[in-house]
Formats: sequence, C-alpha cells, structure tokens
Amino acid sequence: MSDQRSPWEPEQAVPAPHGDEPADTPATDPSPTVPTPVVSGPRTGVEPLRLSPLLPRRQNPWLLVEVDGSAASHHALVWALREAARREATVVAVGVLDASDAAPLGRADRSALRAQLEVHDRLEAQVLRGIAETGVHGRSHTALLPRPVFDALAAAARGADLVFVGAGSKTLLRQAVPRPPTRRLARGA
Repeated sequence: MSDQRSPWEPEQAVPAPHGDEPADTPATDPSPTVPTPVVSGPRTGVEPLRLSPLLPRRQNPWLLVEVDGSAASHHALVWALREAARREATVVAVGVLDASDAAPLGRADRSALRAQLEVHDRLEAQVLRGIAETGVHGRSHTALLPRPVFDALAAAARGADLVFVGAGSKTLLRQAVPRPPTRRLARGA
C-alpha cells in the first residue's frame, strides 16, 4: 500500500493548532474546535440606557357630536368624521338620555332600559350611515350620556368652567382666551 490517495477520496482538513492544544493533534475530529471565552470577575461592560417612551406634546383631539336623528345632527356627524380623518381625531357620537321622573334615585325599570336600547340603536344606525357616506372607518365611538352630564359639557363649550375631579388631582377646563391680533411693524420703523 502506498501513501498516495486516490483522486476521488476526500481530503481531511487538519485544524489549525490553538494556543491551548499541542501542535500534533490528530486529524480525526472533522469539526474544528472553537475556543470559549473566559469570563472572570464582574462584568465591566456598558449597560444599555433605558429611556421612558416619548409622549406627544398634544394628545389627539376628540370631537363630541350630539346625534338626535335630525338632519342637522347628521350633517354635524359627517363633518366631524371628515375632520377626524384629517386631524387624526376620535369622534364620540352621543345620544342624550332624558331623566325620567318615575325613578328619582336612578333605579331603572324595564321601560327605561327599553328606551335606552332604542336610543342606542338609533345612534348606532346614524353613525353607520355617516361612516357609509364618508368612508371614514375606525375613528368613532358611541356613548349614551345622561342629560346633566351632557349639559355640563355643553356649558363648558360655551365658556363655563368645568372642573374634573379625580382621586389624585383636580383639573380646571376653560376655553382659551383668544389673543388680540398683533400688528407687525416693519424693521427700522
């Protein structure tokens, strides 16, 4: 037998010697060895800085629309949906519930619940009609509000102060005072 190899016999690769291994390592292992890093002591690397998420300066606006089934409220809803698409706002279509004199403590009976469901169904139908007319999807919600809550919001829109009182804070909402028009003077005047 000779030391010559036949041309169709594959050659075996001999791994290069590493600092830890002796140079006369046999070539029987087909996979080369990869040195593993040695970690000693505490890590002294730089840790990533964790930042709090950035919030937009102004929240997206909300458009509150009273929908009562009239043609004027339908036009207002259509305008609000188009404006919401333009300004990335959210439309809240509101159906107002009048308080019944029969239940002074707010205890609901079947007729009051039936009336609420009818108002809600009419409200949903109006919103679906407005969405079909404008093609603006995903920017609207519906809500039923009692008359006193709606009156407080409407009064705030007309200039009355409205104070939101939460568990940890109080916030006064009032209309922005319009700035008087300013006149610019030309330079050197």
